[in-house]
Amino acid sequence: MRRFRAAVTGAVTLSLAFAATGCGGGGNGQATPKTLTYWATNQGASLEVDKKVLQPELDQFEKETGIKVKLEVIPWSDLLNRILTATTSGQGPDVLNIGNTWSASLQSTGALLPFDAKAFEAIGGRDRFVESALGSTGTPGKDPAAVPLYSMAYALYYNKHMFKAAGITKPPTTWDELIATGKKLSKDGKWGLGVEGSNLSNNIHQVFVLAKQHGADFFTADGKADFTSDGAVAAVKQYVDLMATQKIAAPGNAEYAQNQSLSDFAKDRTGMVLWQTPQQTFASQGMAPEDWGVVPAPVPAGKPGSGKQTNSMVAGINMAVFKNTKNLDGALKFVKFMTSDEEQIMLNKAYGSVPPVKSAQQDPGFSDPSLTVIRDTLATSAAALPQVPEESQFETVVGTAVKELFADAAAGRPVTTESVRAKLEKAQQQMPKK
Repeated sequence: MRRFRAAVTGAVTLSLAFAATGCGGGGNGQATPKTLTYWATNQGASLEVDKKVLQPELDQFEKETGIKVKLEVIPWSDLLNRILTATTSGQGPDVLNIGNTWSASLQSTGALLPFDAKAFEAIGGRDRFVESALGSTGTPGKDPAAVPLYSMAYALYYNKHMFKAAGITKPPTTWDELIATGKKLSKDGKWGLGVEGSNLSNNIHQVFVLAKQHGADFFTADGKADFTSDGAVAAVKQYVDLMATQKIAAPGNAEYAQNQSLSDFAKDRTGMVLWQTPQQTFASQGMAPEDWGVVPAPVPAGKPGSGKQTNSMVAGINMAVFKNTKNLDGALKFVKFMTSDEEQIMLNKAYGSVPPVKSAQQDPGFSDPSLTVIRDTLATSAAALPQVPEESQFETVVGTAVKELFADAAAGRPVTTESVRAKLEKAQQQMPKK
């Protein structure tokens, strides 16, 4: 998923979605064969930026096909609840973007068109897409519920001004080095690392990676919640301890959920952030490319890789079609257009992401060092979040547990192994029983 402007509240739960027998589509029942409705995710620095990026492409699609696309860009804070409401009401768009971590959860509602062999053929073939990106498109063993649109990964971005002022000559590559670097930066009202403690999805992404590094996961092999293993507890504690014990993250970050970390970074208040493709936001806040650097996210020791050397989740945006759209042919034409080489190159350049389409990745524009870090991470050291129906509930309940632990840290209350385990036990009890 992308940037995570705010945490999903879960006001509309997946339990309602599971009960749905219909699905959204047809632009609130008003679509015609010459019209499509499209819900796009907020990828840019603002909703208006996204409209400026996307509208010319939608106009080009209309010119080529005669099909008009009605665009709505939806903030991350509203997106999941809007989609779930559409699955239960039957009133939704024809085509939509989803955070790739939600693919299996939304697939389980039955609302999305399965991309079987025929659907893939209509958009140019399954083999055009990078396999790691396809790994976050739905439950393993089933036809995907969506296709990849933008691919991203986490990396460590560092503020060159602050590094130079602190006498730091190279960025950290391990957690020990990150903490040591963070302590050198954390003085005089400035801080080493920015976190977004109230951003549930971002919390999940960080602790998922740390759990991998501790040899753990948050679900068993058969898909059951397993939040209280020693590795999962250690992962959550390690992340919150960046504020609670190591004190390299500002206490005020416990309330951050809207990219405030990036603003602090751009204003020389925070020296490092773990983020997905923030280049556009940096530029919008006045940073030039030479003002910041990027390296792979930290690992315990050595170099990033698989297993305990995982250093990112497979992040990105998928494109889905509501199964009951009244314009299926037009919807598939639109997906084919958006995943064409030309559009993939243009859109991913605009957003600082990497195309999940193999041929588009070969464009020289994606050889930039900052994007090379992302591409290499996706190819060698990123892991997909569990593709289980309960994934979005996992984001809500464990993300909230981490948020509450950050609040404890900010208030000076101790964050212990026992208190972390208790929060995760409570979170696990809130998950549906299998």
